[in-house]
Amino acid sequence: MSGPALHLAVEIDGDGAHPAAWRRAAHSPGQLLAPRRLARVAAVAENAGFTLITLDDGVLPPGTAPDPVGRIGAVERAAFVAASTSTIGIAPVVPVTYAEPFHVSGQLASLDHISAGRAGWVVTEEERPEAARAWGRTPVADADARARETQDGVEVARALWDSWEDDAVIRSVATSRYLDRERLHHIDFTGETYAVKGPAIVPRPPQGQLVVLGRPGRVPAAQLDVALVEGRDLASVATAAAAAGTPRVFADVEVALDTPAAAAAERVADLERHAPWSDLGRLRHIGSAGQLVALLAALSRHVDGVRLHPLVLDEDLPVLSRLVLPALSGQRLVARPLPGTSLRSALGLQRPANRFAVAAVAGQGDAR
Repeated sequence: MSGPALHLAVEIDGDGAHPAAWRRAAHSPGQLLAPRRLARVAAVAENAGFTLITLDDGVLPPGTAPDPVGRIGAVERAAFVAASTSTIGIAPVVPVTYAEPFHVSGQLASLDHISAGRAGWVVTEEERPEAARAWGRTPVADADARARETQDGVEVARALWDSWEDDAVIRSVATSRYLDRERLHHIDFTGETYAVKGPAIVPRPPQGQLVVLGRPGRVPAAQLDVALVEGRDLASVATAAAAAGTPRVFADVEVALDTPAAAAAERVADLERHAPWSDLGRLRHIGSAGQLVALLAALSRHVDGVRLHPLVLDEDLPVLSRLVLPALSGQRLVARPLPGTSLRSALGLQRPANRFAVAAVAGQGDAR
């Protein structure tokens, strides 16, 4: 853990964590994908002092459920948010079960450039076989095979981010040279199902390596900067956090808060008439802002951060902004990102050295 200050993240995909959240949204259904709405939600989170926003994603269409959810790609939304914010971190969900890691690494590196070093990556898997058809790929149905694809994908992305050294771009007008070819490197990765030679087509990200978030049971801890842990109670979260083995640990917590218009339990019951709020094994708070502040204070003794999943964004995010984060700030329990800092810096993570530059220096030392 990084210290007593708690980093807060919030998931802002769709209208909220409940599948029927759109029924209580403050906007018309047609505005769900409007750029202005996305910018407004991100601005509220940034002004409130959240360290990070995450954007869920999925390649499959909504289906026949009574509460379908439409979405634009998470990376595209993240790039838009990056241009309209200045301090908050932005981490899209990007599975690498079927997506090409070479392209994923380039998209995420571009996002880090656009955001001036505020990008992260939430690594997940495409578990449903139907997703393979959307990519034109053979289904990866076995859990071990999916884990292998994820591990290889993260390894390739991280290697490609290092395939350009920091000073590879020289822009020398006098010599008409844009790049120093000696500072571009082939990664020469060979896995069980594919090979990648590199180098990347995007210069090294401002952070060197983006902040990678994921579940330690699905992604090796050595490949993660932030473990996302779950548990239905405080003790379970504490146990999972202690076993994570990553530089930082965030707990996933679902929240439904009392609002001026209705109690949290009443709001949940209203939505439950339309669809159940699926149990994902996460700690869930249904109650007042003050009770949530106490819960987060207790969690701060076990984790470095908490990612909140609000029941309905339009109802819960204002309460978080007006009551929860100010109360935590008053108790000096929350860490607010500072202007001009990268996401790695905000989380207290060092900017990693380039592996190829380190190897070159080591080789020169051995030669002596």
